[in-house]
Amino acid sequence: MAEFQTNVPVVQADPVVTVEVNEREPFPPGPLRFRLVVVDEAGNESDPAFLDVIVRDAEKPTAVIDVVDGDGKVLEPVVSVGSAFILSGTRSSDVPPGKVKEYRFTLLDRV
Repeated sequence: MAEFQTNVPVVQADPVVTVEVNEREPFPPGPLRFRLVVVDEAGNESDPAFLDVIVRDAEKPTAVIDVVDGDGKVLEPVVSVGSAFILSGTRSSDVPPGKVKEYRFTLLDRV
C-alpha cells in the first residue's frame, strides 16, 4: 500500500501496489495519469508506460475513452505502426438521469 504524491515515485520490488486515498484530500474527479518505469538487474531503465485511471464525479459527466474492435470489445490500447484503430467513448457516463449528448475526440501533441 502506498499514498501517492504527485511526481514522487513509489519504488518497490513488488510489481503490485495498492493506491491509498487520503480521506482529507481525495483524488479530484477526472483522469489520474500514472507512469511506470521498470529497471532490470543491470540497471537499465525501460521507457515509461502510462495508465489513466478515471475518478468519477458524483455530479458532472465523466469521459472515458477506449480502443475497441469492430464489435465494440475493449482492447488493450496497443496498435501496430500503420494500423487503423477504433476509439470509443461508450463507457463515458453522467449521473442518472442525465445522459451524455456529445463526444469530442482530439489527438493531442506528444509531450
